[in-house]
Amino acid sequence: MNQDSLLRIRDLTKDEIMGILKDAQLFGVSHKDWQLPQRKLVANLFFEPSTRTHYSFASAEHQLGCMVENFSAQGSSVEKGESLYDTVRTFESIGYEALVIRHPKDEYFRELENIRIPIINAGDGAGNHPTQCLLDLLTIYQEFGTFEHIRMAIIGDISHSRVAASNKEAMELLGGECVFSGPAQWQREGYPHMDVDAAIEWADVVMMLRIQHERHATSMQMSKADYLQQYGLTKERAARMKSHAIILHPAPVNRNVEIDSDLVEAPNSRIFKQMSNGVLVRKAVIKRAFGAEFEGGQ
Repeated sequence: MNQDSLLRIRDLTKDEIMGILKDAQLFGVSHKDWQLPQRKLVANLFFEPSTRTHYSFASAEHQLGCMVENFSAQGSSVEKGESLYDTVRTFESIGYEALVIRHPKDEYFRELENIRIPIINAGDGAGNHPTQCLLDLLTIYQEFGTFEHIRMAIIGDISHSRVAASNKEAMELLGGECVFSGPAQWQREGYPHMDVDAAIEWADVVMMLRIQHERHATSMQMSKADYLQQYGLTKERAARMKSHAIILHPAPVNRNVEIDSDLVEAPNSRIFKQMSNGVLVRKAVIKRAFGAEFEGGQ
């Protein structure tokens, strides 16, 4: 596997994470128009539906001057039974220089150890989502200027969330603290649990998660209105947040299920800011994948 691949947050050191965030911030200020020194051919291979991740990667790639192809499993040889490895090896063989991959299988990249071009993980099953985590970190850093002693409450469908897993790893590495709330059947072993109301009052960052119905073996036995009242961020709960605390959500947002619709664009919500930061972070990750440097340093 190429050493400049990005597969899991835990594969990065604290300094590497901070380096990516620094580059992302530069892309937002002084290096908005910076492009890769040489034009690169990149493919986005998404085997699951995606809007924000897919198209923010595409936006980042185009802004960096890449030639971009968006692969769809529908109509491809995947429908004929081709393996993930053979699909990826094909793209490598015909000249693609980096691949962005989202796949429903946890840690699908273990099958791709012989691939020599950089692979950027755009989400694997319920396992990892490193670029989502990095854009969350950038949003937190912009707000607080540090991760030390920052308290993050992640609330909702924890057991099926790659976002929860990646953020826990990152915040612990960077000196922050995470707790988790939601229905008992969706908690994970080793993830410290706190009552929803207590967690919201405790946190500096409140991260709400959608219910990932597509990963559930059975449907949720609770109405949307009941879920919001029991586990969601209602206006009443939001009023008890710390005055400086912010609201995050990896999206897509199910309004009036995990969060009251009026709170999505509340003054302390950073949900759409996260989306803007997603392009900056993904530009930084692609820059890293190709070993590029800003002219004249940083």
